[in-house]
Amino acid sequence: MKVQSPKAVPPPLWLIVLTVAVVVVALVALFWHGGKRAASRTNSMTAGTGAHSMATSTVSEKSTRRFDFTPDRPQPAKAAEAIVAEKVLKFGQSRRAIAERIAKRRKEPLPPEIDGFFQAIERGDWLDVTNRWEVLAEHTHQYERSKDDRPDLEPYWQSVLDAYGVAEQAHLWPAQRLLDYGNAIMDSLKPGMVYVGGTDYGRWVPELMSDTSDDPHIMITQNALADPTYMEYVAEQYGGQFNALTEGDTSKAFADYTADAQKRYQHDIDFPNEPKQLLPGENVSMVDGKFQVTGQTAVMAVNERILQMLIAANPGMSFGLQESIPLRGTYADAVPMGPLMELNAPGEQGAFTADAAEESVDYWRSATQSLLAYPEGDKTPLGVYAKDISATANLLASHNFTAQAEEAYTLARQVFPASPEPTIGLAQLYAQTGRANQGRALLDQFAAKYPDQAMAIQQGSATIVWK
Repeated sequence: MKVQSPKAVPPPLWLIVLTVAVVVVALVALFWHGGKRAASRTNSMTAGTGAHSMATSTVSEKSTRRFDFTPDRPQPAKAAEAIVAEKVLKFGQSRRAIAERIAKRRKEPLPPEIDGFFQAIERGDWLDVTNRWEVLAEHTHQYERSKDDRPDLEPYWQSVLDAYGVAEQAHLWPAQRLLDYGNAIMDSLKPGMVYVGGTDYGRWVPELMSDTSDDPHIMITQNALADPTYMEYVAEQYGGQFNALTEGDTSKAFADYTADAQKRYQHDIDFPNEPKQLLPGENVSMVDGKFQVTGQTAVMAVNERILQMLIAANPGMSFGLQESIPLRGTYADAVPMGPLMELNAPGEQGAFTADAAEESVDYWRSATQSLLAYPEGDKTPLGVYAKDISATANLLASHNFTAQAEEAYTLARQVFPASPEPTIGLAQLYAQTGRANQGRALLDQFAAKYPDQAMAIQQGSATIVWK
């Protein structure tokens, strides 16, 4: 099986860091001037809440955080830009320390390219950071364009990627919005909970907040679990606190998935008139008599298996998930948890009841009231929250809370009408509830209004079972 790990971060450019408090303001002006510009991507948008702060409010024991639009709320004495800058500097230093620990164990100095990258971050030399990053990305295994020709750099790549991911998010976000979004995620986590990030912003903003706090969590990402070098990095970070998987475990996940995909592939050949069992995006082929599966759907299916293995290997821990591409195999035992979902929620306390479904929608009703007060140009944060609301709607729909799921999809469409995800989810819900014509019309209307999203709509439509 030939499955490449998905890009943990698209290669846009970024970041900053300050060393001396005296020059914080100057460097912030230099490196965060782009932070007020909205930045968006196909699968990974950044977001935040700006001056629209979130305040804690309890609906029940399961509720975690409510949104509160309070623009006159007193701001901390230190500017948000300075707070973020200090956090990024601290985070970069911690990732350099990991790289140095690896080098010491290998009885070698840091390769000059790795040393130079971390020095550039500490100096706040924006151009140097981006130039050095491009060189490292070219020689690693991470991207389609990568040459994978510098094995001496591989032991340090994940620490570099982590520092770069945090740095990019800090560059892309308005500082206060980054802090607000990060705090919303962190405040939703239970004590000792493992956080499983998904999107770029969902991985690195909480990771920045956690690692620079007094009560850090174990932070992993669902998108890189199929990469053995990432699993080694998890063990490097959390050895003794968390049971990471071995390369043999990862290989088993690949093998099990391949065997399952091959059965479904053969079924579709043997029974062409029955519903297809291969999923859209599972690119299956026979090459020189060997079965191969490639594509993002395949990679995420392997990641989902590995995540389930990680949960099983850490039975005493709870897991909070920020969804990237839906891992629907995790939905059966999941419950909403503020902007996230809790996986393998324990016993009656974690029962997904109608009350819990209503509380989850109420969380997003409150959020929507604040988010709709944002300036019209704030496409980045609005797109982020629309995606997170859609993830909740996916979970609600999977548990047959149809009315609540429909409302959640509708809220997401209100927050960011140009997002294809809630529109596709709502169309799928219509199809499943006997309203296929309404679903098709919804997709057609969306594609006509947002022609740049026509491909996403076409791909989404292909995943829907139209009854």
